[in-house]
Amino acid sequence: MTIFELLMTKNIYFASDFHLGSPNHEESRIREDRIVRWLTSIESTCSELFLMGDIFDFWFEYKTVIPKGFIRLQGKLAAMSDAGIQLYFFKGNHDMWVEDYFTKELGMRIISDELVIHRGGKSFYLHHGDGLGPGDGNYRILRKFFRNPVCHWLFSILPPRIGLGIASGWSVKSRNANIRVDEPFLGETEEWLAVHSKEILKKQHYDYFIYGHRHLPMIIDLGDNSKYYNTGDWFYYNSYVVFDGEELSLKYFEKDES
Repeated sequence: MTIFELLMTKNIYFASDFHLGSPNHEESRIREDRIVRWLTSIESTCSELFLMGDIFDFWFEYKTVIPKGFIRLQGKLAAMSDAGIQLYFFKGNHDMWVEDYFTKELGMRIISDELVIHRGGKSFYLHHGDGLGPGDGNYRILRKFFRNPVCHWLFSILPPRIGLGIASGWSVKSRNANIRVDEPFLGETEEWLAVHSKEILKKQHYDYFIYGHRHLPMIIDLGDNSKYYNTGDWFYYNSYVVFDGEELSLKYFEKDES
């Protein structure tokens, strides 16, 4: 069997919205340990791992400084990378300031916006999901501001102790204001990422659309042999999506313990 054939016999995994660092160190550590257990459980069957954004509740890379913590996750990802698993990191609205640290240390590919891939004869449209569709109108303005190189540079000249402290506080406040344990399903015609996907389908067909950001695991049939999957989050659901080479599935890890 060739290396390519061996690669295609393994699964592709998608997960998002770990929000490590929030709401406090103790709860974040418990969640991090659970995520590492999940990664360990899938490692032998994984060819590619797509981290679909908001892995950290806040992240900013200075030239010589990164946020402390999350060492268990980074160690696990390093081991997976060393084992030949390709890693992808999508910038989310909470960790949009990821730069080249993970690329240098883990060989991770950093994705700023959407990514289109083809696997097993299927086409995939991938995006964290922030700023898309009819929802998130106010955030689209903030997104342009925070992703502006001038804004990035201005923040970088703040001493790390001040900059990371301010940004982490704002990030937690933003997350607490927008995430609910009883996050409601808006309906197949109102979920804005489904609406966005249907608009794309008018111009280009994709078999699957996969997003994070919504914090609610779901599958919506878009018609025309296309489906939208949301990876959910690891606060309440421990949910992820997996492609086995033929079919895409939404699954849960240690669901009864969440």
